[in-house]
Amino acid sequence: MCPDRHLERLLKCGLRCGSRLERSLKPCCLYRGDAMGLYVETRIRADMEVLWARTQEPDEHQRWDLRFTEIDHLPRADGGPQRFRYATRLLPFLVIAGTGVTAGERRRADGERVSALRFASPDPLSLLKEGSGYWRYVPSGDGIRFLTGYDYRPRWGRFGRFADRWVFRPLMGWATAWSFDRLRLWCEAGVSPGRLLAHWLAESALRLLVPVLTAALVSPAVAVATAVAALLLPPSRLTPAARRCLRTAPPRTSAPALLHTMEAA
Repeated sequence: MCPDRHLERLLKCGLRCGSRLERSLKPCCLYRGDAMGLYVETRIRADMEVLWARTQEPDEHQRWDLRFTEIDHLPRADGGPQRFRYATRLLPFLVIAGTGVTAGERRRADGERVSALRFASPDPLSLLKEGSGYWRYVPSGDGIRFLTGYDYRPRWGRFGRFADRWVFRPLMGWATAWSFDRLRLWCEAGVSPGRLLAHWLAESALRLLVPVLTAALVSPAVAVATAVAALLLPPSRLTPAARRCLRTAPPRTSAPALLHTMEAA
């Protein structure tokens, strides 16, 4: 099937099933206590309005977030929540799509901003069935603490739970952290997300090439030592790296009240 037709079919299905899927999301199924299953935090030294625009506007968001290929807002009814659709192209012929609903608070007395969302994919090829999450923007004396917490239900039964625990969830955590650092570099250094991706690809290729050449020209033993050094060597200043982000939630971290309100609706 043509990828575009496949995507269109999935999105139409998602819109038809969206309300039913959203009503099926229950806090007890998506939360582990009050904290979300995946947590990533970075500190971005940028203007709050710039950061808000680059994370809330679909055209800007899809430029830096490795997890999405397309994000589009859907027509919004007066006073209603903002619905959206998303798609991730895993291969030239494989597109995973879904829909969601989002809401935000940008004028709070403490200067903090919050956005929350619920999302679901009707695509049977998508391991991610449905979930929810939030973003916090917390002003501090040294930039903005930009952090996220989210969780989801996998499909495919026991195999899906196994694949999620050992493959998909770690990959999602890494992709989120890598994307957050890419966003930070875009905001702080003014380097476009496309150039930052090129920096990362070039550096990754170099880290792989050096041990291979060492094994061919010197010895396998030296190549192993070189490979370990290549993995441990800090990334260059303009190379996005997941290791720069905090991946464990601080004590007493909880989801915002806005997300609880959305899931109770």
